[in-house]
Amino acid sequence: MSRRVFAVVVAVAVAATTLAAQNTEVFKPGKGVTLPRVIKEVKPVYTPAAMEQKIQGSVWLLAVVTEKGDVGEVEVSRSLDKEYGLDDQAVKATREWKFEPGKKDGKPVPVQITIELTFTLK
Repeated sequence: MSRRVFAVVVAVAVAATTLAAQNTEVFKPGKGVTLPRVIKEVKPVYTPAAMEQKIQGSVWLLAVVTEKGDVGEVEVSRSLDKEYGLDDQAVKATREWKFEPGKKDGKPVPVQITIELTFTLK
């Protein structure tokens, strides 16, 4: 029987963006902006079809952590699998994460981060 192992890496995003719908500035860590800290992590589900195909590797996501510590916008920046659902499972799980928000000048602010979720069969 295959076991599922997931590795998670949260890294600094490359650039600040703007939330189009809310017209809210999104910051990147550094220059007085702290990196959000994970307080609740949800593991993605390894789909049976992806397991059958023995698909392994990483999905890279760009996510905005809101000033409340929730995950707002999420997009796949480097795909692993669109056909068997691993990209979708990574996005779905990430939307359930909770963070201690990043801060600027001591106040919570939206911060864009990069998350790498690695799917490994053993």
